[in-house]
Amino acid sequence: MLTARFELGDLSEAWDAEMARLTHLDVVARLWDGDHTVVQEDPAEVADRLGWLHVVPRSLGSWPQWTELADGVSDEFDHVVLVGMGGSSLFPELLATTFERGEGFPAMQVLDSTHPAAVRRVLDQTPADRTLVVVASKSGSTVETRSHLDALWDRHPVGSAFVAITDPGSGLEALATERGFRAVVHGVPEIGGRFSALSAFGMLPAALLGLDGDDLLDTADEASAVLGPDTPVDQHVGAQLGAFMAVAAQAGRDRLTLLVDPRLSAFGDWVEQLVAESTGKHGVGVLPVVGEDAAAPDPGTRIYAVVGEVDHGPLDAPSVHLAVEEPADLGAQVFGWEFATAVAGVSLGVNPFDQPDVESAKIEARAALAGNAGEPPATVALDDALALVRPGDALVLAAFVDPALQPSLETARRTLGDRLGVPTTLGIGPRFLHSTGQLHKGGPDRIVVVQVLDVPEVGGPEDLAVPGQDYTFGRLLTAQADGDAAALTASGHRVARVALSGLLG
Repeated sequence: MLTARFELGDLSEAWDAEMARLTHLDVVARLWDGDHTVVQEDPAEVADRLGWLHVVPRSLGSWPQWTELADGVSDEFDHVVLVGMGGSSLFPELLATTFERGEGFPAMQVLDSTHPAAVRRVLDQTPADRTLVVVASKSGSTVETRSHLDALWDRHPVGSAFVAITDPGSGLEALATERGFRAVVHGVPEIGGRFSALSAFGMLPAALLGLDGDDLLDTADEASAVLGPDTPVDQHVGAQLGAFMAVAAQAGRDRLTLLVDPRLSAFGDWVEQLVAESTGKHGVGVLPVVGEDAAAPDPGTRIYAVVGEVDHGPLDAPSVHLAVEEPADLGAQVFGWEFATAVAGVSLGVNPFDQPDVESAKIEARAALAGNAGEPPATVALDDALALVRPGDALVLAAFVDPALQPSLETARRTLGDRLGVPTTLGIGPRFLHSTGQLHKGGPDRIVVVQVLDVPEVGGPEDLAVPGQDYTFGRLLTAQADGDAAALTASGHRVARVALSGLLG
């Protein structure tokens, strides 16, 4: 069951008005009917992006085939390495960190960093002949995922040790067929990456971990029934939550601070990419804040979402409390947040299913990789970067570093937030380029991005070649950082680059 308790505070009147407007629009029934005009007149990236509404019965039907595949590899492999970005990797990572894997099933690692140290660490920790590689990409053309595939194939070019999750007819499917992959499992073309958790992109990894996917899908199915087309808008938790996020953002409370039940571990990271990439465009958006508590500064710019049982203390801002009885309720939470995010897009007047500014960073990164870009940003002193922060802003640390540094960066982030009196977020590059990076460039000018780049000497002994390519992982990560800085500048947003030593002290 999906239930929510709202404490609206100063948003009560605006929320009532927006719920009345959404009722007049008949937003719930029209989304279920696939009526793209409830979002925008142009059907592009709306009419063909509503498959998530109907995927649960489809996944329940496919679950026996996915478990058969998982059972067939559990004796052969001790490790699974899943390579993917954004919506293709965050839900599998959530599953792997939240649930104990089934007895006899392999351990799973998610590789979504192009830092040479991170790639080498995965290669060192997973014996080639005992590792199943799952390559997850809708299009199959994502540069990070293809580079990871090149590295893993180069060390063990045996097709039976690889599985692809991809859309029908993709370039990855063609490559998998050519190389004799053990299996190609199709996603649903009518589902965008960040809405794909309950499709094969999320549920095949659940099977490979030996989880009870039926339970996850059953709670999602129950949520979809509660949030069905016949539920009145004013009683619809998805519509209520979506309106809450939207009216809060319109009132200047656009920092959605997530306080998450420890049992659900990394759920906040999954919500972060869903909400930020879906709403952050055309100068508006909701910035999710993960990893801060109720005592964090500047509550006047925040709302709170409490997911499950959290010992949070008093909340000095409007809030919503979402009940979680057991970890399997994750399925219901996923479906509910997907519906809420779609409605938030309608309320904010943006298409929640496109990502126009993600491509801008990719274009700039390709230019940098080819040597056709301008000068990269100069490194400045930390105090000079922080001087860009104005009252009401949020500080974003965008760190193109070894992910092993994340705990130290989290500490630095909270210290800076307390010092400046602002909300903060941390993104590890390049993974955030496929999630919050959309909002950084497309959202309101109320954030300052402080970029940190720490990569070994390109081509040096600590770098790592990408097999079959004329670039290394270090060069790729540097190009992605330079490209993101260029895209941020071109979009009129504030960005500065600082040294890692200057940030960590």
